[in-house]
Amino acid sequence: MSNTLRPYLNAVRQTLTASMCLENFSSQIAERHNKPEVEVGASKEVLLNPLVISRNDKERVLIESSVNSMRVSIAIKQADEIERILAHKFTRFLTQRAESFVILRRKPIEGYDISFLITNSHTEQMYKHKLVDFIIQFMEEVDKEISEMKLSLNARARIVSESYLSQFN
Repeated sequence: MSNTLRPYLNAVRQTLTASMCLENFSSQIAERHNKPEVEVGASKEVLLNPLVISRNDKERVLIESSVNSMRVSIAIKQADEIERILAHKFTRFLTQRAESFVILRRKPIEGYDISFLITNSHTEQMYKHKLVDFIIQFMEEVDKEISEMKLSLNARARIVSESYLSQFN
């Protein structure tokens, strides 16, 4: 992990750890319903203030918490058009397989590339620190993966252009 990324990820880790105190909470509106309050948003008193942790204007994390759920939305760094396309294709690939990732939402929040929804049942079934570790590792790996895909794409483009231009020699 680079030294510039470390403080950003540490801030995200500490915030996620602090805001992941979720408990079972039935709906105040419908009897025998237990919906994630951060998704429903009907009762404002059970929602906490949303928190944005930003490395720069392109790379940020939105953490929205409630009494029984939290939503983590991530905006992935996209410096140019190639990275924007690669990030879109990569996140689309992951969201199509959302059932394999238990906490992944199919549709991200507006303005973000990918979102996770963690409910109290997730924190009861899984270790909280492992959920935090997964999100942090995801944030590290997605940057690496997009950079590697960009390098691979540029290498392939260079080979294709060289083979095409060699025909005219």
